[in-house]
Amino acid sequence: MSGLEIERKFLVRGDDYKQWATSHSRIKQGYICSGRGRTVRVRRRDDRAYLTIKGPSPDGGLSRYEFEKEITLDEAEHLFQLCEPGIIDKTRYLVPSGAHTFEVDEFYGDNEGLTMAEVELSSPDEPYEKPPFIGREVTGDRRFYNSHLRLNPFCLWSKDLE
Repeated sequence: MSGLEIERKFLVRGDDYKQWATSHSRIKQGYICSGRGRTVRVRRRDDRAYLTIKGPSPDGGLSRYEFEKEITLDEAEHLFQLCEPGIIDKTRYLVPSGAHTFEVDEFYGDNEGLTMAEVELSSPDEPYEKPPFIGREVTGDRRFYNSHLRLNPFCLWSKDLE
């Protein structure tokens, strides 16, 4: 898959999303490199693995170019050895809402206590239905980028959100 990715990110209130989830999967991801809005990521999602390259966002985090290619689990394990410090560990729940599906990520480790939801859109102004568990929008807030969370985990700054 490649092309322009348009998504909005939100904090999640409570854990009601679990009752509406149609599936969930465990994700481990690391970053081979990240900087100046560009990332090269390796991800293992259950029994599949991917190499993803993302470009900088021209519009404050709402959209960015993304290239993704499936790789073997063996290739992923070798690439994890090249990653910068800090691995992201989370469970992703898929929650339908209207014509869209929200991806809700529950984080573990030093990011425990953080739960975020993303919805992918076909255009920046596409309407979508917000499920009741959706909280404050954090689209474009770099603190909530996975590449940032690996070095500046939620446990270090979560108190600043109040």
